[in-house]
Amino acid sequence: MTILRTPDDRFQNLPGYDFAPHYVTIGDTRLHYVDEGADADTVLCLHGEPTWSYLYRQMIPPLAEKQRVVAPDMVGFGKSDKYGAQDDYSFQMHYDKLVGLIEALDLRQITLVCQDWGGALGLTIAANHSDRFARLVALNTFLPTGEEKISQAFMQWRAFSQKVGARMQVGRLIAQTISNYELPAEIIAAYDAPFPDDSYKAGAAVFPSLVPISPDMPGAMEMKAARETLSRWRKPVQVLFSDGDPILGGADQFFRRLFPTAGDQPAITIRGAGHFLQEEKGAEIAAEVIAFIERTQT
Repeated sequence: MTILRTPDDRFQNLPGYDFAPHYVTIGDTRLHYVDEGADADTVLCLHGEPTWSYLYRQMIPPLAEKQRVVAPDMVGFGKSDKYGAQDDYSFQMHYDKLVGLIEALDLRQITLVCQDWGGALGLTIAANHSDRFARLVALNTFLPTGEEKISQAFMQWRAFSQKVGARMQVGRLIAQTISNYELPAEIIAAYDAPFPDDSYKAGAAVFPSLVPISPDMPGAMEMKAARETLSRWRKPVQVLFSDGDPILGGADQFFRRLFPTAGDQPAITIRGAGHFLQEEKGAEIAAEVIAFIERTQT
């Protein structure tokens, strides 16, 4: 098994990302995480495909004014270690690494903020470790079981990722999802920073293929069980989807129906943003998360 570590100099002088690095070793890999803010309850920010904690850079400072903010990089992304082979990545591996990080840091009273795969994994973890979680914030995410109809947009993305594989141009891909302005070159470069060359991209290349499109795929059973548990969730939930996501647009209604407490919070849509809404509307989302925490503190 080949394990790669992105050189530190790849992350020097990234715009808006001057957070001190923190590391924890889980099994055979070192995971990086941002750890900022007050001695208070934790906001756990989980990224998805193919981003890293850089996606949360606009949200971390305002959240950290009142909360502790922990934003890890999953294995294969950001400053965390990367397996060299696509076969080394799985739903269970990512799940175990994130649980290991939560337990190693002994995070409790967590407000989970999750998007894309960060939600598929994070919500499943919350369902199975509910004693550690105080509230949930779902941003443009999913809990696929392989039983639902898969959107044409996702299947096209899945086919594209399989075709280009490790040749995926991560920064350019993110830039192409933003319709309201042109993503600056230095921001595109920051999203490319974790990947000095294609050998580092196995995790990004394989993630779309790990989404269950049939009930017998790994992760499908776990996320189906999470749906069942979360359908009885009694803690606060805020659903914050954007209005311009071609992949997961409309899934907000699924989550509003799934969580019994979702209707207790305002029905909010983040306007003028696509799939990577944290990149486009980070300050606005952070303000909504802060307001949600303040409304639901006991």
